[in-house]
Amino acid sequence: MLSVLLTVALLQEGSASGRPPGSAPHAAANRVTALRAVRPPVIDGRDDEEIWRGASPITAFKEFDPIEGKDPRYRTEAKVAYDDHNIYVFARMFDPEPKKVLRLLARRDVRAATDQVIVIIDSYHDRRSGYEFAVSPGGVKRDYSIYNDTNEDSAWDGVWDVATTVDSLGWTAEFRIPLSQMRYGAAESHTFGFGVWRDIDRYKERVSWPQIHRNVAGLASQLGEIAGIDGISSPRRLEVTPYAVTKNVTRPAGSGSSHPQLVSGGVDLKYGVSSNLTLDGTVNPDFGQVEADPAQLNLSAVETYFGERRPFFIEGSGLLRFNINCYAVRDCGSENLFYSRRIGRAPQLADSYGDASSPAGTSILGAAKLTGRTPGGFSLGMLEAVTGREEGTLGRTIEPRTSYTVIRATQDFRRGASGIGVIGTLVDRSLDPWTRSDLRSSALVGGFDLRHKFANNRFEVSGQVVASRVTGTADAIAATQTSPVHYFQRPGSGLGFDPTRTSLGGDAGQLRVGKIGGGLLRFETSYQRVSPGFEANDLGFLRRADWQAHATWAQLAFTRPALFYRQLFLNFNEWNEWTTGGLPLDRGISTNVHVALRNNWWIHGGFGLGGLGSLYCDACARGGPAVRTDGYTSQWLGIEGDGRRVVVPGLWLNYNRRDGGRSRYAGISPYVQFRVASRWSSSLGVDMSWNRDDRQWYNNFTDGAGLIRYTFGHLEQRTASVTARVDFTASPNLTMQLYAQPFISKGRFSNVRDYANPTADRYDDRYRPYDDPAVTADPQQFNVKAFRSNAVLRWEYRPGSALFLVWQHGRSDDETQYGNRSFGGDLGQLFHSPADNTFLIKISYWLDR
Repeated sequence: MLSVLLTVALLQEGSASGRPPGSAPHAAANRVTALRAVRPPVIDGRDDEEIWRGASPITAFKEFDPIEGKDPRYRTEAKVAYDDHNIYVFARMFDPEPKKVLRLLARRDVRAATDQVIVIIDSYHDRRSGYEFAVSPGGVKRDYSIYNDTNEDSAWDGVWDVATTVDSLGWTAEFRIPLSQMRYGAAESHTFGFGVWRDIDRYKERVSWPQIHRNVAGLASQLGEIAGIDGISSPRRLEVTPYAVTKNVTRPAGSGSSHPQLVSGGVDLKYGVSSNLTLDGTVNPDFGQVEADPAQLNLSAVETYFGERRPFFIEGSGLLRFNINCYAVRDCGSENLFYSRRIGRAPQLADSYGDASSPAGTSILGAAKLTGRTPGGFSLGMLEAVTGREEGTLGRTIEPRTSYTVIRATQDFRRGASGIGVIGTLVDRSLDPWTRSDLRSSALVGGFDLRHKFANNRFEVSGQVVASRVTGTADAIAATQTSPVHYFQRPGSGLGFDPTRTSLGGDAGQLRVGKIGGGLLRFETSYQRVSPGFEANDLGFLRRADWQAHATWAQLAFTRPALFYRQLFLNFNEWNEWTTGGLPLDRGISTNVHVALRNNWWIHGGFGLGGLGSLYCDACARGGPAVRTDGYTSQWLGIEGDGRRVVVPGLWLNYNRRDGGRSRYAGISPYVQFRVASRWSSSLGVDMSWNRDDRQWYNNFTDGAGLIRYTFGHLEQRTASVTARVDFTASPNLTMQLYAQPFISKGRFSNVRDYANPTADRYDDRYRPYDDPAVTADPQQFNVKAFRSNAVLRWEYRPGSALFLVWQHGRSDDETQYGNRSFGGDLGQLFHSPADNTFLIKISYWLDR
């Protein structure tokens, strides 16, 4: 399969024409001819050079937000030039009150509350991909790559230059964008997709060339064109970034701790295999400058999902993405066939064979990505990573040496309006006597997806089919069958738990139909199904198998300002869920509203009714019989302040009620953002919740007769956390970031019960008091505390090269008693616990050839 995909990509490179087959030329009003520069301009934010005097200006800008098609409040002009190595853009943003143009500073890739201008280039001219280069009047740079027409990859960091000025006419931005940072096919003459977007922040107005239509799905597909780019060579480049790291870390040593100094190094590289394919590689990567995950306490059986933060895995991830169970009524950000956090994960057998001195993460020996896209619409993403064997106590393996492989390919048709794709993932583990009975030896997943827009791109149908097969010892596959994803052992499920199996296979599929553009109405209806044996968690993220659902979402979008709002969105949802055997799991309806007021505040609110009808929870007993459930209600409210102000407040409220009022949850999350000066910004957020759960799973016990007793308790839980951030920007290339989060969650159980008649109509008839006094006399309590913080100084001392100084500090303290301390007392207790510190210096140097 690999050789076929590479051959297709290389062959398509030779047939590149600068315009996808069948595409119609743009109207002349949306096309600009670039002027070849005899001498490159000095990037100083001024247009006093010959090249800018000869370039024809783009002036036909139109407002698209809040009023689409309106003549802009202030004029904007842009000019485009090029030479053998760069694209140059000069933009003049006229403003009669230049003193009101804020020159706020922020770290790279952070949107400051000020004006901005964005240059968008679709170098493949496929109307599905591109690059965004944004700058504020203060010179703060942001950049993104675009995939799937509208999605942005914020981890992409190109090496480019820009200078800004604020003068008596407004402000300017002068860009130098190296052709080596983009991808395009080999041709004598090129036409690129092109657009310019300006934000006038104090009026919350946005203008663009060409006109952007908000009721049309997509961004890259709405761009204009730069024509006349002649005589440039196809990009071939080699970028090498070697780095050295020295760490001082805290390690347990007897009754105390030691602080060894660790020195290591590695290298990142980027190589243009062809004009369409780029190879990214890393050897011994270090991600010490990445912010730690927030602390959480998970009392469910479902794995906690954490977003990816490591740049190597984020950049280009759009070409590897294959969402499953993704539809409008449900979160589409987590379940995926490629979940990169599996690579370098915490050792899976650390609890069995490790101790406090064991590695907290698996070392990545090396990783490589091959990504690219041809002008003909063929996209390829491949990743290979190898992680090392990690040892626990007595030389026992807590994570085996493992190989991870992902291949994803798509082909667009009809100028990107239709497409098909395939994906394949493979995990292969080198098991040994300590790991064979717990871990699967191999996991293979393959899938196919398609999409098609019709009726002038206002409607879209999409679908996918996926299959999986995992292999291992009988013990490992038995553990897979009985895991929270599958629960084959559940009485009455009919799934047929087989402890002798050495492999397990399954499939999943989805079909979605929706209206994605045009008019006020948007909608989507979908059906998705996951068979009992489908397993994707070796390299993907899957919450559960043996599940099917139908859901419908509809939205009324009022995007023109009216009497009291700038924008108004009304959403309506309905959903039904069952097991594949037909056991009803959930049924509900909800509605929510999102309003942008005329003063630029946002108000969000929603209400839902769920658990409608005779429904059951097949996972509540964690392998036990399904239990009947009652209806529930949920309400939420959010308020967001005007982001242009020095002080920006916000508040989120959540409340839900179920089990006839016996179970309730309330959460409140106020926050405030401060901008005390142009170089300083900070934020402070508080999260507090009160959870009363009358049927929280307690434990599964085996009694004297050999019967499994599935027990539940009444849980009273309180949780609080504070998240603080402070950013200081000395210059756009020198920043300091501080992050700190204390977290406390405490709870106690009472009224421990087990099943009486789990399918009874009345709630009280489903449970009975548990009859083991050893359990009921002293129910469990907990008091979990954690503190995580880091400080990062980043200096980009030359383009693409950076120095990091990092201090990571953490503490944790778990008690088995609720205690009588206040949250303040618990916080004080936390800071008496041992500290875990890491001091890191990392320096990298970018080499380009």
